[in-house]
Amino acid sequence: MSAKPDMDVAIIGGGPAGSSMAAYLSRAGVKCTVFEGELFPRPHVGESLVPSSTRVFRELDFLSVMEKEGFPRKYGAAWTATNSRQTYEHDWEGLDDPEAIIRFEEREQPGVDQNYTYHVDRGRFDQVLLQHAHSSGAQVHEGVRVKMVDFEDGPFPRVRYSMGDKEMSASAHIVVDASGRRTLLGNQLKLRVRDEVFDQFAVHTWFRGYDRVSWARQPIQANFIFIHFLPISNSWVWQIPITDEITSVGVVTQRKHFRASKEAREAFFWQCVDSRPDIREKLQAAEQMRPFSEEGDYSYAMRQITGDRWLMVGDAGRFVDPIFSTGVSIALNSSRLAHGNILTALETGNFKRDAYREYAATIRRGTNNWYNFISVYYRLNVLFTYFIIHPQYRLDVLKLLQGDVYDEEEPAVLAKMREIVSEVERDPKHPWHGLLNDLTGNAFRPAF
Repeated sequence: MSAKPDMDVAIIGGGPAGSSMAAYLSRAGVKCTVFEGELFPRPHVGESLVPSSTRVFRELDFLSVMEKEGFPRKYGAAWTATNSRQTYEHDWEGLDDPEAIIRFEEREQPGVDQNYTYHVDRGRFDQVLLQHAHSSGAQVHEGVRVKMVDFEDGPFPRVRYSMGDKEMSASAHIVVDASGRRTLLGNQLKLRVRDEVFDQFAVHTWFRGYDRVSWARQPIQANFIFIHFLPISNSWVWQIPITDEITSVGVVTQRKHFRASKEAREAFFWQCVDSRPDIREKLQAAEQMRPFSEEGDYSYAMRQITGDRWLMVGDAGRFVDPIFSTGVSIALNSSRLAHGNILTALETGNFKRDAYREYAATIRRGTNNWYNFISVYYRLNVLFTYFIIHPQYRLDVLKLLQGDVYDEEEPAVLAKMREIVSEVERDPKHPWHGLLNDLTGNAFRPAF
């Protein structure tokens, strides 16, 4: 048996988590290989980024690529209710001007020196990021489907994969599972835990000529991401610029509202949109460019995300509801946080689970903060609006929306939000009590 494996690190999956990990490691001189089951480019959801992604792009010398690609610049975000020109137009006590609009430039973000992030065509974005990993020195195999990781065949884990009709394998010091919601190791090791609170479902497509500019109160808002709430329990529509002419639009709702047959996807989409005539009118005047696609199994966690000679990054380790565009940011920051532990493990020869404890603790802290933030948001939407417009809390909420969620066990603003939700729940006479949603009634139980 060889005393050395075929490579230092085997990375399963070439999406943002896998490709950024490969770029980090190969730039540090690590011999790593990406095994990607599909051929890029391929369509994917998760098209709007948050500013914390910029740190990763800068560290990987990838910002110039982003600028060259000409992806739409995202300067902020907005949330709307039922009136097409008025954001959250309700007579809510304590909300004199209920405007749910934020601009990233309002808060200086350490390590981020531009006041925008990006919306991306994920087919193109994922492709150029994977190409960047390859140009940085990583080996990349596309169209190679990993079937399992064998931890029993010798001293090193062995990645077993198929290339056409041929069964092959390769050994590594460390295996990084970046397989996305496929969660290869999560399923193989039976670590995956379904989230019983968030059971969301999405139907989405692209439109050409959708009038998104009409939502903007100021020119800078034309390329904001817009979240439009529907008068259906815990349901919303995303509106994401892809190009000057193309807009990604998706309906997100609880699975119980969806009828399972694929033939019903189109009818379901339009049925939901019908509840917002201001959106429906704009969509019907536009050209649908792609068939409808669906996404399920939105939220889950793992009992552990690291082990002896392996770890998970990005969606492979956890995914929470995407309402704050967290997916790609968590994927990129997983690699940013984990690669240092991997380099140390390779240097010291300690490949045990405790070698990655710093990464595991930090990413769990961040994703738990996202989870609790989203839980508060769904439980009482008006509270989010209140905190966004309140001068005492606005920048603290903006910090979360920028993706800076990893440095505190629980940010003070989150604790305050939870406290207010509890007060509203206990007091049937509270003016907000009737606005409570039922999706996350038990959301504040201990996180995964």
